[in-house]
Amino acid sequence: VGPRSCPETQISPTPGFSRSYGNDIFFFLLSLGYLTWDLMSPNQVENEPDQTYVDRSPVPQPPHIIFIMTDDQGFNDIGYHNSDIRTPALDKLAADGVKLENYYIQPICTPSRSQLITGRYQIHTGLQHSIIRPRQPNCLPFDQVTLPQRLQELGYSTHMVGKWHLGFYKKECLPTRRGFDTYFGSLTGSVNYYTYDSCDGPGRCGFDLHDGESVAWGQRGKYSTHLYTQRVRRILATHDPQSQPLFIFLSFQAVHTPLQSPREYIYPYRGLENVARRKYAAMVSAVDEAVRNITYALRKYSYYQNSVIIFSTDNGGQPLSGGSNWPLRGRKGTYWEGGIRGLGFVHSPLLRKKKRVSKALVHITDWYPTLVGLAGGNESLTEGVDGYDVWEAISEGKESPRLEILHNIDPLYNHARSGSLQKGYGIWNTAVQASIRAGDWKLLTGDPGYGDWTPPQMLSGFPSSWWNLERHTKPQKSIWLFNISGDPYERFDLSEQRPDVVQELLARLVYYNRTAVPVRYPSEDLRADPHLNGGAWVPWVGDEEEDNWDTVYPKKNKDWKKKKLKQSNTKGSKLF
Repeated sequence: VGPRSCPETQISPTPGFSRSYGNDIFFFLLSLGYLTWDLMSPNQVENEPDQTYVDRSPVPQPPHIIFIMTDDQGFNDIGYHNSDIRTPALDKLAADGVKLENYYIQPICTPSRSQLITGRYQIHTGLQHSIIRPRQPNCLPFDQVTLPQRLQELGYSTHMVGKWHLGFYKKECLPTRRGFDTYFGSLTGSVNYYTYDSCDGPGRCGFDLHDGESVAWGQRGKYSTHLYTQRVRRILATHDPQSQPLFIFLSFQAVHTPLQSPREYIYPYRGLENVARRKYAAMVSAVDEAVRNITYALRKYSYYQNSVIIFSTDNGGQPLSGGSNWPLRGRKGTYWEGGIRGLGFVHSPLLRKKKRVSKALVHITDWYPTLVGLAGGNESLTEGVDGYDVWEAISEGKESPRLEILHNIDPLYNHARSGSLQKGYGIWNTAVQASIRAGDWKLLTGDPGYGDWTPPQMLSGFPSSWWNLERHTKPQKSIWLFNISGDPYERFDLSEQRPDVVQELLARLVYYNRTAVPVRYPSEDLRADPHLNGGAWVPWVGDEEEDNWDTVYPKKNKDWKKKKLKQSNTKGSKLF
């Protein structure tokens, strides 16, 4: 079936791939076909589409917005950062757009998604600790006006496809109740790519694929990356781009574990000795093909000329599962750069300065006001958010309005034994896990997580002790300071040389912590068990039932001294 076939029933396969498996020579020819698909296929972004599909209609306003998020894709897991990974479509889109090379996300799934959807730091939504687990009666706070809700107010048709991971214990938590006209995807954090089974511990497994607010039992057996792409193409094919602007949030579960992909994507990476890396790379290539197909559909159905395509990962890669953040330090789940420096780019005909790399400081909370602004909304619609409108910085190359990022303050994370209020100059208890970036400076306190530098060829099967080398870290530390602009790999701790900067940033943490809301991290609810709910992960609490949050967050740490601090109440510090 060729690329011009009905998009709602078929994803065009990458030329050179086949479902049959013959001898090694045949496989070799298949891999050569994959490596040269961009020279052969009409269904791609590399070549201009046929004149039949060129959108020559007047450019309407506001633009169609396609936000594509991948899961656990590391800084080193894309072709334009690492030639071992084959992502020709993503590379081309990024090269013709604006690469965001000073872009920050959160180190794990729920926090990144919550900050994208609300434009607020985790400390302002109560989601500053860990992820929302399937059996927790927790979700995105109901008092938050979400990004899709704002876009609906501005006349958009809004759709979400893919991983939600923002809670579902009540129906009011579901994507269709939080601003999306349609939803198709999984509600939990990790599912099997074919069976859509999701487990939250031994014996706690259930089906997790939903179409709207119904369980999509009939889709079992279809590879999720393909299935989600088909749904996006169906939306594009059935919507009239001239009548109403469109917002699609495509949230791939790829490349999160389990490491699964059709065999044909794995063969081109047969030379990689690290088996986990081989499977992982294959999943990235499947995503690349999916993005190529979606971009083709944008052109075919006359969206492209008035569209903005944003690509972002949700957190750093996990080397234990094939990901790579090299040469950055750390991994998923940590506040080292490898956990929070994101892959990101913007591709759009509406960009004023294209084909460039942007060093503007951008954070995932910035998409909320940026997209509301693109949609024609005024500042009143983004009042109180922590993000900034960074469109001029991205499109025109102007300086970013953002000077500072609170990466997080997590009072529930294991306290560093070596930390204390004394080590924090009487300003901040350095046992608490926290991190902040201001200008060129980055400060970490508490336990930032695994902090080694892991080359991509590191084999996941090595002894567990090899994963805890921490070759360049001093024992018993609870505070670090880096000049990230000059030392992006975090090799030179300057906390002892620049105590003045340390104290300024500690004071900023105190300021932010005073604005924090209590942590929402309730105990698990046995009623959530899929065996009690027809075998699927679905809402289990009635909307009329009152919430009884099991919060354990102390509003004021007893260690902190009541001390008057001269500090700015603005979003940036005067020192920077």
